[in-house]
Amino acid sequence: MIRRERQFLLSIKFVSDLLLLVLLWIASYYIRFNLLAGVLPPPHVPRLDKFLPLTLAVALVWPAVFWWVNIYQPAETPSLTREVFRVLRAHILAMLLFIVVTFFIAEYRPSRVVYALFFALSGVMLWLSRVIFRQVLVTLTRRGVISSRVLIVGAGELGRELARRFGRHRELGKIIVGFITDEPLVEAQTGDGPPILGAIEDVQRVCDELHVDQVYVALPLHAAGRVDAVLKHLSGELVDVKIVPDIVQYITLRGGVEEFEGLPIISLKVSPLYGWRAVGKRLFDVAFALLTLAMISPLLLLIAVLIKLTSPGPVFYGQERMGLDGRTFAMLKFRSMGVNAEAQTGAVWAKKDDPRRTRFGALLRSTSLDELPQFINVLLGHMSVVGPRPERPVFIEKFRHEVPSYMLRHSVKAGITGWAQVNGWRGDTDLNKRIECDLYYIENWSFGLDLRIIFLTVWKGLIAKNAY
Repeated sequence: MIRRERQFLLSIKFVSDLLLLVLLWIASYYIRFNLLAGVLPPPHVPRLDKFLPLTLAVALVWPAVFWWVNIYQPAETPSLTREVFRVLRAHILAMLLFIVVTFFIAEYRPSRVVYALFFALSGVMLWLSRVIFRQVLVTLTRRGVISSRVLIVGAGELGRELARRFGRHRELGKIIVGFITDEPLVEAQTGDGPPILGAIEDVQRVCDELHVDQVYVALPLHAAGRVDAVLKHLSGELVDVKIVPDIVQYITLRGGVEEFEGLPIISLKVSPLYGWRAVGKRLFDVAFALLTLAMISPLLLLIAVLIKLTSPGPVFYGQERMGLDGRTFAMLKFRSMGVNAEAQTGAVWAKKDDPRRTRFGALLRSTSLDELPQFINVLLGHMSVVGPRPERPVFIEKFRHEVPSYMLRHSVKAGITGWAQVNGWRGDTDLNKRIECDLYYIENWSFGLDLRIIFLTVWKGLIAKNAY
């Protein structure tokens, strides 16, 4: 979506969300201590002057969390359903942070009923405001209040894809008057949708006759040299000209636009985990790993004892794996095979009924309990709790030449569990499917997705048919 226009609309959303949350926080006070006082008599009624200072916390926590999870990011136009789910997830996170802040910092601590009222009311109203906002935009667009007449230069796949996307977002108010083709008119395909109105030399005439507000130049790469001709024809026109580069087929990972000394630079490969996002994920990994290790420490001790009792050799086994940016590290596992099990076979893919496993090791592998020491790798910074599973360098040398985009999975830290694993693609399964899942995770990363993967890992259990 177009950044400047969306930034204005998102500014309206930001202000309306802020006002809505502040008003609902105050309304929760009156509902609890007035409307519900007869049904649920409170032990005491706090003075309003003690309650109102917490409005400042509401006005700070929600915008901060919404900004952190990119609710007001102008770089994309999600569907209404996706937008609502993102907002509600952020709302839950903000509510948890707000409870912590008010519990440890505020002089007055609201009752649980007030918290519940505010959480429910604000959640419903945040959802309803998105629905109303979209409908108002669509209504204003249909009435021509905020519409703009758009001419697309380029009748090929890029131009028609742009037109289709504008059609899916009617709230933008983009009325496509037609296409200008860079091909000879006799060869240009009309197809469905807006008509072809002329060739590049006709662009000025079409703009004048149809009162065009915006021109989008969406020419294929082989016709990029004609952009100069288009700009010359439009040099005397008061229209907004925008260029859509034909680079979609080259973007392999979250492409983006940067600026250096006023010069735009297009990135074809951009990891989503940078800056504060990387810091936040790292803090979560450390906290989660510490908590998990503390909870399972008796189990870890029991497994270590059983390994020593059932087979000679060390408790842990460090296996070389490749992680972030192609750096290798020793991934820790509970030893499930005999000592020097690969001395004669070399590095081989794990298979069912592997004779190299010890009796207790077979149980560890089938239940994935041998993976638990990897929380130590998380603390050491080698791995993340969630991410693409790391692979051995000896196999990577083969896969990188056989599977397109295989190495892109190393643009984030490797994980103990991942999107591929919770979707059943672990162990000796379709490698292409696993890479598809890994790239989907990287391209769509969010804290919400991480929490979902952790939940699915626990929900589906550690036992899997391909865990051997």
